[in-house]
Amino acid sequence: MVYLDANASELLRPEARVAMESAWSLPGNPSSVHHAGRAARALMEEARARIATKLGGSAKDLIFTSGGTESDALGLHALGWGRRLLYGATEHDAVRSAAKAAGAEVLSVDGNGVVRLEALEDQLRAGGPALVALMLANNETGVIHPIASAAALCQTYGALLFVDAVQGLGRIPFDIDVLGADGLAVSAHKIGGPKGIGALLLAQDFPARPLISGGGQERGWRGGTQNLPAIAGFAAACDGPVPDHLGLRERIAVAARQAGALIAGEGADRLPNTLCLILPGVRADLQLITLDLAGFAVSAGAACSSGKVAKSHVLEAMGLGEQAGSAIRVSLSWQTDVAQVDAFIAAYGAMAERLTRRTS
Repeated sequence: MVYLDANASELLRPEARVAMESAWSLPGNPSSVHHAGRAARALMEEARARIATKLGGSAKDLIFTSGGTESDALGLHALGWGRRLLYGATEHDAVRSAAKAAGAEVLSVDGNGVVRLEALEDQLRAGGPALVALMLANNETGVIHPIASAAALCQTYGALLFVDAVQGLGRIPFDIDVLGADGLAVSAHKIGGPKGIGALLLAQDFPARPLISGGGQERGWRGGTQNLPAIAGFAAACDGPVPDHLGLRERIAVAARQAGALIAGEGADRLPNTLCLILPGVRADLQLITLDLAGFAVSAGAACSSGKVAKSHVLEAMGLGEQAGSAIRVSLSWQTDVAQVDAFIAAYGAMAERLTRRTS
């Protein structure tokens, strides 16, 4: 199996596995005051500092969570207190679900999936303190939003900015200060760390407003004993090198166009590891099955519901209509090499020729 579904979950990095195995040997609870507890606490705080440094923030403002979804929910809950909520039309379902429940306003995107800054300014100007939620990079298309420009507008109108940076971490350089964000969410398993651990980083010391109350862990932001092995694996994965996938991505893009595919968001800045390929007239689920049988793991949109292959709200927001049902996502892993890419190109070309002939 050639694994090309990194945006759903990355392959575990060896250094993350080693760090987790070492942490499993520590019996102590990080909240205990005895020697074993202090050893566990020291490991956790050292990992917290490494992750915060990677994100350009302070360790005291980094809160461990169960992953990107919880980080999104907690960030919106904490920063949106008493504010109108504005969110991008192509946001991850973790943000969309929370935003809809709060009666939020949608920010439109252009045909490449990039937020319309003029529309953002109009909605900010409409009045009232606001929280704007914009993802750094889209999980389906790889399209990168102009976060720094959005942050400047937010500052002008007294709004806060929350950034889902889950797909950006480990793929493009950024930090919370350069982005101008007031909070950002990240997740370990998108960068080769373990599943089930993420973090919310805040730009300043906001009042704690937990979603999960308990024993006062995470400075009162999230109750429950911390998952020390996963935290150690997260920090180790953050230290991994950022792969240069741009050449491989473009190698696939050229071949896919020759096979009759369209590329969603092609006119925008995108993650170097991500391609959203549309094969007009051919259902996405049929493409996935064909490629899976040929030994290639790709996906259709976000991997958030078991067995779910549905039209993408991201592509529909971009105005792609029926073509949204014919899109697959190819996302390169930190292990992806030229040989794997060339094998995929051959399989994709053969699939496109056969399936487009069947539907014509």
